[in-house]
Amino acid sequence: MSSIFTKIVKGEIPSYKVAETEKFYAFLDIRPNTKGHTLCITKEEVDKVWDLKEETYMELMRFSRKVALAIEKTISCNRVGLAVVGLEVPHVHVHLIPLNEMKDIDFKQITELSETEFKETAESIGKTFEEMNA
Repeated sequence: MSSIFTKIVKGEIPSYKVAETEKFYAFLDIRPNTKGHTLCITKEEVDKVWDLKEETYMELMRFSRKVALAIEKTISCNRVGLAVVGLEVPHVHVHLIPLNEMKDIDFKQITELSETEFKETAESIGKTFEEMNA
């Protein structure tokens, strides 16, 4: 059975896309801890991060780093935190969360954003990502 993330990659479920390559896809979390909270996923459906081939794992980290740098240039924050938890969806994903204080990494915290805010945030980060990786 396909995960919700596989359905997002296939376009069966809409998302606020930030960046995409042949192997990876980045999009805004719809229940963000903070504005700009982004998920980086493998297009290949793999449940656990440690089940990835080492090469794919390293490529995912490089992709996530590029997305994090774009977030940091776009969203006002002290830093971008990274978390790999994997309990919510059985599909490898990296959380990139703009942080200003420790409570921003609390996954019980949800920041409410309008559809317009989601769209503008995704477009801004995506534009910065493209400019930085042109």
